[in-house]
Amino acid sequence: MAEFLPISKQDMEDRGWAQCDFVYVIGDAYVDHPSFGHAIISRVLEDAGYNVGILSQPDWKNPDSIRALGEPRLGFLVMGGNMDSMVNHYSVSKRRRESDAFTPGGVMGKRPDYAAVVYCNLIRRVYPHATILLGGIEASLRRLAHYDYWSGKRKRSILLDSQADLLMYGMGERAVVEIADALNSGMKAKDITWIDGTVFSCKEPDGAVEQIVLPSYEEIVADGRKYAESFRIQSQNTDPFTAKRLVEPYGKNLFVVQNPPQKPLTQAEMDHVYDLPYARTYHPSYEALGGVPAIAEVKFSLVSCRGCFGACSFCALTFHQGRIIQARSHESILAEAEKIIADPDFKGYIHDVGGPTANFRHPACDKQLTKGVCQNRQCLFPTPCRNLKADHSDYLSLLRKLRKLPGVKKVFIRSGIRFDYLLADHNDTFFKELVKYHVSGQLKVAPEHVADAVLDLMGKPRNRVYEAFLEKYDRLNRQMGLKQFVVPYLMSSHPGSTLKEAVALAEYLRDIGYNPEQVQDFYPTPSTVSTVMYDTGLDPRTMKPVYVPTNPHEKAMQRALIQYKNPKNYRLVHEALVKAGRTDLIGYGKKCLIPPAPGERSKPMPKKPTSSHRGQRDKKTPPARGGKGRGSRR
Repeated sequence: MAEFLPISKQDMEDRGWAQCDFVYVIGDAYVDHPSFGHAIISRVLEDAGYNVGILSQPDWKNPDSIRALGEPRLGFLVMGGNMDSMVNHYSVSKRRRESDAFTPGGVMGKRPDYAAVVYCNLIRRVYPHATILLGGIEASLRRLAHYDYWSGKRKRSILLDSQADLLMYGMGERAVVEIADALNSGMKAKDITWIDGTVFSCKEPDGAVEQIVLPSYEEIVADGRKYAESFRIQSQNTDPFTAKRLVEPYGKNLFVVQNPPQKPLTQAEMDHVYDLPYARTYHPSYEALGGVPAIAEVKFSLVSCRGCFGACSFCALTFHQGRIIQARSHESILAEAEKIIADPDFKGYIHDVGGPTANFRHPACDKQLTKGVCQNRQCLFPTPCRNLKADHSDYLSLLRKLRKLPGVKKVFIRSGIRFDYLLADHNDTFFKELVKYHVSGQLKVAPEHVADAVLDLMGKPRNRVYEAFLEKYDRLNRQMGLKQFVVPYLMSSHPGSTLKEAVALAEYLRDIGYNPEQVQDFYPTPSTVSTVMYDTGLDPRTMKPVYVPTNPHEKAMQRALIQYKNPKNYRLVHEALVKAGRTDLIGYGKKCLIPPAPGERSKPMPKKPTSSHRGQRDKKTPPARGGKGRGSRR
């Protein structure tokens, strides 16, 4: 097993270190596995010749905790964790979660709210002149002014609130080494203003660099339309080949400047990152505490790609990893698979081979690697682009190689299949082998809704596409003599969803005989199109008004309609049907969702259905069956 990086002064002494080059302050437990951002960044820096110490979950209430490894020679690295700390702490209803999978023993409360800001401020208090480099998902998605759901306010760039010197966004392997080399040469952090994938502040932006001036922070706070306009410009500048430098003014004498994103890693670079000497588990000091639960999901999984050219409005992935797919070679993945197989706890099952979207293994089209992605067009939405390369042959070849490895019984795909991309591939070979070899009774996919008006705002394919997928999936299962089901992930209360659309979704569930055990209410997380809709009531892509269910009671009704069979939801479902003018669904008929309330008369079904739902399943399609897990949503 590879040696863990130092977590104490004693560890440093054992290595003969008097001082770390970098101290990495993280909001998660220390897990040295390439599915954890801090593991990758620390190993990349180590590979570049720098000494890195890990300071995991310091006590933010005690200044001495930040002194555990001393002051580093070059600077502190800070990340809030693999998840945004607020999403980690709170449900969409803003209730405190009971456990934290990224903390030893699953204990909640070992990191603060807004962890990245709190850690940086603590460092600045203890070491006023230290260089602070901020990164990770929490920083990446809050790099410019943004809507913060938990406070209900538009906040300024996290760079300013954190008092960090420099912010790295996106995948930071290349940027962090460039910054480290600059600091090591004697440069001050304030002078490092040219590196792609970084954000810095200044008193006056460089007028010689091509740039776009965004609406000021003051304008964004005062006017939702200005915020929507700003976000649209940001969305158009997420591609490393075409993006311009973005300048966000704060008053007259302060500017936050975002450089264009880093270019995608080459396959050789990706391979190198994942071939570094990870210990592949949590630090042994956590064993007595019960280990780190989050490792269970990834310990026997393989990352094959990064990026996503889907257009899901509620997902921030394009803001973080970008739309250009980066993939590892088969050789690199197979080498990692051999390490998994050698693990004494391996039982023969590889849990996943994928990434943000499992069946994306190459850029959507050839031009993206030289000219970038289209600024105002999507690859799959509203329909697949004519230039789209819908080809699963490489992914299929990889899966076949993995299945043949000695000791492997089954290779699952759990990170999400993009079903519209699957249908766009006219060669059915992958679809057939997916059904035959890579499904364990249930295939989880994410149609999210059935009402086309909502799907359009979600950036998801229309319901007829999902229906076509279900029909084909059912046909292939019958041909192979299998009885496997689809578990659809569905979302309530997304912008654009009125009670009318929520009722249509309930009717759909009635018709397919599916009673979901879990429902995902729309969660307005930073830097998504849907979150901007939620905050402003405008679609930033078109600037058209959007209906937004923000009232907690209405959201509860929409959520209850998806689980209308649950007796606990009766009153909410009844109220929703009355308000929607769908009392025809209250009664004892086959089409009714709930029986009448005591003393209430059942009303006959109308001759013509009033529902706008157009994608109902025919009787030959088998019903989906419930699954408890929450996989990635595609």
